[in-house]
Amino acid sequence: MGSLVVSKSRTCVKHLCTSWVVSPLYLRPALACLPQQNIVHAVRFIINPHTQYYRTKGDEQAHGRVAKEKGFTPRTRPAFPNSVFTAGTARRTAEYMKKRAGVDTEELSNNTPSRGRGSVKITLPDHPLTTSEWAKFKESSSKPDRFEMQMMEGLLAANADVNIAKSLLAYVVQDKGTLSYELLLRYLTLCVTGGHHSEVFDTYNIMRTCFKTLDTGASSLFIKGFSQTERWREALEVLEGMKKALLPSPRNYSDAIAGAALHGDTETSWMLYDELLELGLVPNQDTWQCLFQSGITQHRQQGDKLFSVLSYMRDNQIYPEEPLIKTVKAWFESLPDQKWSGKFSFVVPSGECTNCKASLESIQLTEDEYAELKDKVMKKVIEGSDIFKKTTPEELKGFKSFVKQRPPFDIVIDGLNVANTTPKATHSETLLAVVSELQQQGLNILVLGRKHMLQPSRNWDRQNMSKIKQKAHCFFTENISEDDPFLLYAALHSGAHCNFLSRDLMRDHKACLPDSATRRLFFKWQRGHQLVISHYIPGKRVRFQRILVYDTIVQTSGSSWHIPYDENRGDRATYEVPQKWLCLTQEH
Repeated sequence: MGSLVVSKSRTCVKHLCTSWVVSPLYLRPALACLPQQNIVHAVRFIINPHTQYYRTKGDEQAHGRVAKEKGFTPRTRPAFPNSVFTAGTARRTAEYMKKRAGVDTEELSNNTPSRGRGSVKITLPDHPLTTSEWAKFKESSSKPDRFEMQMMEGLLAANADVNIAKSLLAYVVQDKGTLSYELLLRYLTLCVTGGHHSEVFDTYNIMRTCFKTLDTGASSLFIKGFSQTERWREALEVLEGMKKALLPSPRNYSDAIAGAALHGDTETSWMLYDELLELGLVPNQDTWQCLFQSGITQHRQQGDKLFSVLSYMRDNQIYPEEPLIKTVKAWFESLPDQKWSGKFSFVVPSGECTNCKASLESIQLTEDEYAELKDKVMKKVIEGSDIFKKTTPEELKGFKSFVKQRPPFDIVIDGLNVANTTPKATHSETLLAVVSELQQQGLNILVLGRKHMLQPSRNWDRQNMSKIKQKAHCFFTENISEDDPFLLYAALHSGAHCNFLSRDLMRDHKACLPDSATRRLFFKWQRGHQLVISHYIPGKRVRFQRILVYDTIVQTSGSSWHIPYDENRGDRATYEVPQKWLCLTQEH
């Protein structure tokens, strides 16, 4: 609940919340004050509650399906990863580069002080204090004007005894006659996160007595707090109140769904889940965890719904995290008379599951998918309204004519990007080595570059560039032009067999696509067609990271399911895919 936006004004407990104030940026209650005796009475009500790196085996089979086109077999080296899209590659690469630069990442992380909010260490009491003891404590504070908030935030961070927080509230009321909304909200957060249900109930009663509606921060806390108790249905009332002013968050729905599922009301939990989807919200992992856990104990009429959750993950390329995947496994194995067995597995480069030996779905797009992707990329990326900011209509028209007058390419090279692969060789030397390696495999090559590469210099040797033009088709754009759209046009125009070579992950161009389904198609095509240089030492052969031949996505054959999942504490960038799988097979 660290994202709460609240007023710094102070007020009595009975005027901590007002009606919704809708703003494009935040919601903040208007505050006012009551006579001190009312404040003291309200605080007493709270204080005295009614109830208590890199690794691969270099297996060339990984390129089996792609290799059918002119025997294209990029070589790999054991010291480099399977793919630039492998989970954790970005993190390992960053660590490797830091070590090369002489930075000890572990030492850096251990010695770098935290500068986040609340990082200043403060001394906290280990038991409730009297008002006079709190007063003495405040006298020793270096920031007396922020003393109360520092104390409450410290208690919250330490998950301290709620009675200490109560005694702090009593002191503040006696000292100032008012409580800030900010302070009480932190107290409520402590109660909810600590599972102090009776204190949550009492705070709720005070706010509901004084105000008709609650602000978004308090509402979220009450939904979470009530959902954990026998009064979980009241969380639904708070949720309904929120919907009158704004769109509740997936977390709000998750808490409400958890409350219903925890108390056996599966009908309500699925009604809330369907509502969440209808609103265009993306469920979080905890929501699915609750639903699958409920499915283990209550099988009736939940099977089809839970299978639809897996279909949703497939359609939206979502990967379960480790706690959820364990629950999914337990649910399958609990289905009566269906004899499902789950094993955690890996997939070898050829696309075969190590557990059941089944072949996973190909990474290659179907003809319809390819046609759809090509059409949308052409319209949004190649011919989009922004394209002429970094090229000209004449240049683009000239390039299209250039491509159409030549046989389909087998590989398109981002020349400038590839030339910058290593500092141990000149740019033209590196580019020539790459082109020569690929030409040996009989490929029809297109090199995209910029006109400054044709100007002789230390990095751009005239003889090297002449040899490159002998071995490959070359097109050089203006120096200010962006070459990625040209690369995408040439690759997609050449057909499904054409790959491209670049370290650029095309995230900006992917973001330009009109919808999530098209962006997923682009990512699938990219993973099946993008080559990246894994290793090059001048004078030696160029080696490439392998291209995946299978799709990392939830998939089923009817009698088996294969679900890729994220490991605990796994650092996976958004453009990477998991390497661990749950293999579920059904005995016959």
